[in-house]
Amino acid sequence: MLEPIELTYDLHLLPLGRFTFRRWRYELWHGPRLLSAGWRLSALHAQRALRAHALRYAHRLYGLSPLHPEPGHEVDWDEQTVALRSGDLRVTLVHRALLEGT
Repeated sequence: MLEPIELTYDLHLLPLGRFTFRRWRYELWHGPRLLSAGWRLSALHAQRALRAHALRYAHRLYGLSPLHPEPGHEVDWDEQTVALRSGDLRVTLVHRALLEGT
């Protein structure tokens, strides 16, 4: 088992603008470095994108190539810590608001 990699994330609903549909904005960070950002039409799809980017980054960090993506377990990502596993790799996702104390 390798030491877990701690990444931070932000996931929030974007306000309605010129688009008439809701969008969820996500960001994935490793320290001060932004690894991935984007938006999806549902919170579940944004969570899946965060999970995929986090695991891909963890594999690349150790010089590995993921063979088969493992199915994700659905958890409530509402500003909490989320633990991900892929084989011996462990990734901890911490919401950025928890680090800032807001």
